[in-house]
Amino acid sequence: MNYLAHIFLSGGQPDIMIGNFIADSIKGSKYSAYPTEIQKGILLHRQIDTTTDAHPAFRQSTKRLHKNYGHYSGIIVDIFYDHFLAKNWSEYSDIPLADYIQTFYELLRDNFEILPENIQKMAPIMMEGNWLLIYANLEGIDRVLAGMNRRTKNRSGMDKAGQELKEFYTLFEADFRLVMKDLQTLSDDFLAF
Repeated sequence: MNYLAHIFLSGGQPDIMIGNFIADSIKGSKYSAYPTEIQKGILLHRQIDTTTDAHPAFRQSTKRLHKNYGHYSGIIVDIFYDHFLAKNWSEYSDIPLADYIQTFYELLRDNFEILPENIQKMAPIMMEGNWLLIYANLEGIDRVLAGMNRRTKNRSGMDKAGQELKEFYTLFEADFRLVMKDLQTLSDDFLAF
C-alpha cells in the first residue's frame, strides 16, 4: 500500500495518520523518540506492510509484473492499489476525496516541525503536485510511475507499468479489494487497543 492507503487506514486519527505517513523514514527503534500516538501510527504502518507483502492477492498482483519489473513489482502494485482506493473512494469514506486530502495536507502543515527532514523536503512537492488526488486517474498514475522511474535513473522501467495496469485492470482491482478488506480488519483491530 502506498501513501493514500496508509493514511486512510489510520482511522481518521491525526497523530496515527502522521506516524503512518512518516514510518518509512523511521528506522528500527527510532520511533520511540516520537509521541505515543505517532509511535502507534509508525507501528501500524509496519503491520500493514508486513501483512500486505504476505497477502496471497498482493503476491498474485506482483507476479503479473515480476517478469518486466523484478523487485520493483511490489512498489508498482502499491501505487496501483492507491489508484483503486482513490477511484473507489466513495465506497470507503463519506468524505469527498479532495476534501479528505486537503485536510491531510493541513495536518502536515500544522505538524511540519515533527516530520523527518526527508519528509519535510518531500511534503511540499507532494502537496504542490497533489500526488494523493492524481492517483484517482490513469494519467496521474502514469505521472507517478514516470517520476518513480526517474528516481531509479530510468533503470526500473516503471514508466511503462501503466500498460500492465490497463491490460490487467479488473484482475488488479479484484486483488486490491481482497487485500484492502483484510487490511481494514487489521487496522480496526490494531486501533482498538
